Amino acid sequence: MLTKLNSVAVIGLKPQLVEAEVDVGNGEPKFHIVGLGDTAIQEARLRVKLAIKNCNFDYPYSKKIVINLAPADLKKEGPAYDLAMAVGIILDTLELRMNLNDCLFIGELSLEGNLRHTNGILPAVIFAKEQGFKKVYLPWIDAQEASLIDGVAIYPVRNLKEIFDHLMGKNLIEPYQKTNEVEVKEQEFEVDMAYIAGQELAKRALEIAASGGHNVLMSGPPGSGKTLLAKAMSSILPKLLFEEILEVTKIYSVAGLLPLNYPLITQRPFRSPHHSASAISLIGGGRIPKPGEISLAHRGVLFLDEFTEFPRQVMENLRQPLEDGLINISRVMGTLTYPARFILVAAQNPCPCGFSSDPERQCTCSPGQIIKYQQKISGPIIDRIDMQIEVPRLKYEQLTTAVVAESSDVIRQRVEQAREIQLQRFKNFTILYNGEMRPQEIKEFCQIDTESSELLKSAVNQFHLSGRAYHRILKLARTIADLDQNAKIKISHLAEALQYRLSR
Repeated sequence: MLTKLNSVAVIGLKPQLVEAEVDVGNGEPKFHIVGLGDTAIQEARLRVKLAIKNCNFDYPYSKKIVINLAPADLKKEGPAYDLAMAVGIILDTLELRMNLNDCLFIGELSLEGNLRHTNGILPAVIFAKEQGFKKVYLPWIDAQEASLIDGVAIYPVRNLKEIFDHLMGKNLIEPYQKTNEVEVKEQEFEVDMAYIAGQELAKRALEIAASGGHNVLMSGPPGSGKTLLAKAMSSILPKLLFEEILEVTKIYSVAGLLPLNYPLITQRPFRSPHHSASAISLIGGGRIPKPGEISLAHRGVLFLDEFTEFPRQVMENLRQPLEDGLINISRVMGTLTYPARFILVAAQNPCPCGFSSDPERQCTCSPGQIIKYQQKISGPIIDRIDMQIEVPRLKYEQLTTAVVAESSDVIRQRVEQAREIQLQRFKNFTILYNGEMRPQEIKEFCQIDTESSELLKSAVNQFHLSGRAYHRILKLARTIADLDQNAKIKISHLAEALQYRLSR
């Protein structure tokens, strides 16, 4: 007799149907799993065997068990197929025939037969809906994550006994009922803009960056507040849209980083890898590639402190994600694509000692050392950064002033207004914000008058700007105009955009 159950392989963020074909028959009493499974799948033989036994089912010790995870040429990893294999063995041993073609089984088993948390639940349930499956059986602890998707019945399963009784029509499992819409928790930010003294130019630049999704490089002497400003960036970002919540939660689900007590990512990520990070940890990778820091920062902020201390060969990997908002990782098993649409906020000292731009401290570096230090960041990377600003040292009077600056709440309101304008502008496009505009959108939405055109022409010719820089200036000017609630880009908006671009 042959029993077939459906499961799913989540390869990157693209799930693929896996059919668990279970045959319990005569022959040498052995348990075989075929279908290019990794070590975790091969070890499932013991997990499944003891789970069935400890749930008081009859295990076919005298039978030959063969499980084929089809398609056989697809490499599979992880314990997500445990549930499908165990249910298949029980049904085939009892010679029970059931129509389970509209069901998907996902979950890791413990030796007691209980279901454990399993990675990749959200993309798997999205796949189930797209493929027309009506029911998904999965670990009870993952039901809240799965319930983000409407149109599929989610059955939270605690153990093998429970799902078998349900399939037999006894003690039916009730589909998981979502109690309310996605609850976005109020976030307490570590740093508020109100308590950062001075640095009005840097704050303005971060506001523009948050409004349009632009990249920022801050340069200044040690202690000028670059790190503090970067941390405060999170406090002025708008709330995630529901589509963005799904995007980010899918990435964290695949990476196994969702908190079990609240398995949703409803706040914009802030990732800050150390400058000793490897290329794989930054962009993602491994035998079966997992998301890296740039994908974990998707729809949020990637903060690279001590920018010039990152190895150059590591930094060059940022070219594609900074340009396209995604990263392609090629391995022997194939090429996987992860989204990486983040705001890059980088901070650096102007020279090895840090004081070449400080009027009150003498720089001890030679001109050659300064040039060599600044050349650690390649031209193509710098070309992809929209704003390059100086963050000067604050004087004593600025540090001790009693005046409280503008709060993050006030700034965030302006950012949200600007982003709402962009959402309406791009409602018929596949992009959300100005920073994502491609040449065709730039041509349509970034038109400038003759006077502004002459100013931009002069800047391009005088500073030998690339075509990429030209487009990024226009996108930046478009965001500044949106913050000004202006439908057209004026010369003042373009002049401010050029100021940020040419300050380095």
